[in-house]
Amino acid sequence: MKRRIRTTIGSKNCDDPVIDYKNIEYLEKFLTPQGQILSRRRTGFCNQCQKQLKTAIKRARHVGLLPFVG
Repeated sequence: MKRRIRTTIGSKNCDDPVIDYKNIEYLEKFLTPQGQILSRRRTGFCNQCQKQLKTAIKRARHVGLLPFVG
């Protein structure tokens, strides 16, 4: 059996990152090439920070800074 290697982009203790919808380079790190938002397991954020990330990405999409899925 192969062992899975867990890869996270953010730190496991999220340390309350500053998530802003205008910071496109930072938000693109948490999107797949298809434009989907990565899960909490992959990002390493806590529940509250993952919700902030979700709302920031959705705001950036509505303003037109990020593309929608598809």
